Amino acid sequence: MLGFGLSEKPGNIAYSIFSQADFQEALLEHLGVSEAHILAHDYGDTVAQELLARQNDGALSFAIKSVVFLNGGLFPELHRARPVQKFGLTPFGFLIGLVMSRARFRKSFDELFGADTKASDEELDAYWALIQEGGGRRILHKLLAYIPERRKNRERWVGALRASSVPLRLIDGGADPVSGAHLYRHYREFAPNADAVLLDEIGHYPQTEAPAAVVAAFLDFHRRHRRACV
Repeated sequence: MLGFGLSEKPGNIAYSIFSQADFQEALLEHLGVSEAHILAHDYGDTVAQELLARQNDGALSFAIKSVVFLNGGLFPELHRARPVQKFGLTPFGFLIGLVMSRARFRKSFDELFGADTKASDEELDAYWALIQEGGGRRILHKLLAYIPERRKNRERWVGALRASSVPLRLIDGGADPVSGAHLYRHYREFAPNADAVLLDEIGHYPQTEAPAAVVAAFLDFHRRHRRACV
């Protein structure tokens, strides 16, 4: 997505979930994709919620067949923002990129992982390289605009989950301090028949901390809903 990884990271724009959803639609249209199963994580969860909302409104350019969410802020009131994120939303947020170092990144990053599944040095180097790619450190604070955007659009994006006509599953790392077991419990209460899997000892990045378990839960979901998803 724009602003992340190897994508461009312009510094003169406002980053928005709505724009990111537009880009996803445009990409699939460019590729000639008319239907898709979505696997989303973190920031991508909210983009997927906006795409679901568009489908519910009959305004999506492709058909979503199913969605699997990994750890993310599905319910903004449950999102436990880290201190650095809160600072990033202040007028001095631009300083984050100026003072961020690999050592500081390691310290804050480790707090998001399970006790026994923290990123290796090689993985951390890869994450750090992607953050710095294309001058990414200078826009870190801009990417945090999704936090107030989630609160402002809560009714639309949480409502998209309730109104969805396609199968949904949450695969959640329970040890995540941001969106862990408390999210899983709320999701189950939100929808009594909710399809959800809890990975107790895993943190915010289940796809890298427990990839085999995530793949197994993902494929199990599709086996269970094969008739509904095709």
